[in-house]
Amino acid sequence: MKTDSTNSLQARVKATLEKVRPYLQADGGDIELVEVTDDFIVKVRLTGACHGCPFSMQTLKGGVEQTLIKEVPEIVEVVAV
Repeated sequence: MKTDSTNSLQARVKATLEKVRPYLQADGGDIELVEVTDDFIVKVRLTGACHGCPFSMQTLKGGVEQTLIKEVPEIVEVVAV
């Protein structure tokens, strides 16, 4: 069962992803939250033009991950699944 703090963390992650989503959509891509693990790893799925793009890992680590860690300091890492 999810605790209130887990739900709050997931809500904060979702809100932050909504902030970066327009930048991805501007290039024909998108992102969806798959899971926030108990050890504070965010798993996401890159879709649209981002899926398979040679720059997707740079976008994920340099853009999405940095923004998430800044906004939600508990987050340790963001990985694509």
